[in-house]
Amino acid sequence: MRLTRAALTVAAGALAPALLLSTPSSAAQPAPSPAATTTAPDAGLDGESPYDSMSEEELRVEIARILADPESGKGVLREAREAMDGTIDDMRYFLKTGLAIAQEEDDRFAIAQILADPNIGKAVYREAQKAMDGTAEDVRYFLETGLRLARAEDDRVAIARILADPNISDALRAAAEKAIDGTPEELRHFLEVGQYEADGRTPPTSG
Repeated sequence: MRLTRAALTVAAGALAPALLLSTPSSAAQPAPSPAATTTAPDAGLDGESPYDSMSEEELRVEIARILADPESGKGVLREAREAMDGTIDDMRYFLKTGLAIAQEEDDRFAIAQILADPNIGKAVYREAQKAMDGTAEDVRYFLETGLRLARAEDDRVAIARILADPNISDALRAAAEKAIDGTPEELRHFLEVGQYEADGRTPPTSG
């Protein structure tokens, strides 16, 4: 069953204190790990699903593979277990249709966790809201690509604020100027580690 946005937000908000990580800036936090994306075999030329011709044993192997995936989300695991306890038609339905529905549920919950972060950056918040209002494909794109890009936008703003301080050291200014033109990973590294190294300080510990 697909959860409503309100239910997702309440649940994610309840989990937020245990999920948040402290960072040296107001930029967005690292994302919760999204549920694994399971790609179904391509349909045949006539549009028939390969699952239609699989035996019960073959279907069970496919579902067992999903159950064994450490990145499968709670919704996917729940529906997979129910399918394994059901009929061959239940297993086919799960692989052809139910898996995608459960995957979207897990993806939306992951985004709800991000939105529940009180330190979320403006760009991440904006793009997360867009994704939640979109399709399953929009949700998946945000988790796989959009989150990284939005976080980089927030991180550049955070570094720009550092550069706007006239009292920073020459070493910190040089490091910030180099980082602001870098990759999303370089931006994050500067905020979490590099800015402290430039001034000979110890990065704050997470907790």
